[in-house]
Amino acid sequence: MERELIEGIAIIQRSKCKEIVLRSLNNGIKMPSKISKETKISIHHVSRYLKQLKEKNLVICLNEDYKQGRLYKITELGKEVLEHI
Repeated sequence: MERELIEGIAIIQRSKCKEIVLRSLNNGIKMPSKISKETKISIHHVSRYLKQLKEKNLVICLNEDYKQGRLYKITELGKEVLEHI
């Protein structure tokens, strides 16, 4: 199993909230505010989790240059992580 996948599985298994955020993105492209409403996780925490997931290449931001209205999408690695947990 490749290192990136193992690290992704580890980061998700350490935090149920990160798993919930990642699973939310598995249903489509979303803004942090929508993820927050769907999951009942505060927008502050959703934003922090998205940053950490992005650092591990589990999600990508589609419009990084926007200050508001950023859209996030799960990556293929993120989908593979979900299959293994």
